[in-house]
Amino acid sequence: MKIFEKLKLAEADFPVVLLINVYSSKHGKKDIIKIENKIDLDLTMLGLIDPNLTVNIIENDEIVNKMQVSIPKEVQGMFKCKNPRCISNFDEYATPKFVLAHKNGKIRYRCSYCEELTSYTI
Repeated sequence: MKIFEKLKLAEADFPVVLLINVYSSKHGKKDIIKIENKIDLDLTMLGLIDPNLTVNIIENDEIVNKMQVSIPKEVQGMFKCKNPRCISNFDEYATPKFVLAHKNGKIRYRCSYCEELTSYTI
């Protein structure tokens, strides 16, 4: 549902199908979003929501491109630094930039401006 909402597919003027809990021999159950038209996808945003996604491009009933989404190593402007004193939170010219940092088994991002570790929420 997060992906459906972030892509604003409810507002689309072309057919979009959302299938939930579809049987999958590999995953047990999965959700599928089928979009009739070509749209620009932000793979970084999709990787932040679920790094295990697969995006299939289908033409003439055949998969012509299969893209694996992963956790992005760098993120820019997608979420805010948790440090309230960070320049990216109050300077309109300082776009929040983060680099992937693993700490204690958790995935976090290190702010390029203040070095603060930040969890992301999309």
